[in-house]
Amino acid sequence: MGHTLLCGRSHRRGRSTHSIRQDIGLLALRLGTGGVLFAHGTQKLFGWFGGYGLEGTGKAMEQLGFRPGRRMALASGLGEAGGGTLLALGLATPGAGAAVAAAMAGAASVHRPAGFFNDKGGLEFPAYLGLAGTALAVAGPGALSLDRLLGHRIDRPWMPAVTFAAAAAGATLVITRRRRVLREEQEGSQQ
Repeated sequence: MGHTLLCGRSHRRGRSTHSIRQDIGLLALRLGTGGVLFAHGTQKLFGWFGGYGLEGTGKAMEQLGFRPGRRMALASGLGEAGGGTLLALGLATPGAGAAVAAAMAGAASVHRPAGFFNDKGGLEFPAYLGLAGTALAVAGPGALSLDRLLGHRIDRPWMPAVTFAAAAAGATLVITRRRRVLREEQEGSQQ
């Protein structure tokens, strides 16, 4: 009894309430984070929820130094909407979290000059979404997920390291290229 009170655990039907609470918490985090990312990504892809669609987002991406703009808008929208959908479902969770983290790294590179807080256009929002995607990829989706239902066939222990290495390489390449484009534009305007 004393151990139950101290640890907050109670064993019923072969499962601890602590584990059930974790699964419900992971489900809530997946649904909330995934839903926000889905909405944000579909603004870019389809113009839903007041977004600009691929054409408008592609033009904006070009102005921000992401070239070619339409392809970068597509990649960003897929990382957000696709990664968010997979996180919400708890499917291919390591890859979904890595895709989200990579997309949010690109977004954070745009918002970084404005500081941290979102009310000033800072990186607070993309940083949070990237961190949530990362945490879910590492922690796993919990029992209330498609990964669990499918026997974790596409959620193996080695996958977070591999998917994050690939996502980090891709994000680094995109951000480095953007910096180079912006530097070349700045040098060209000074001449």
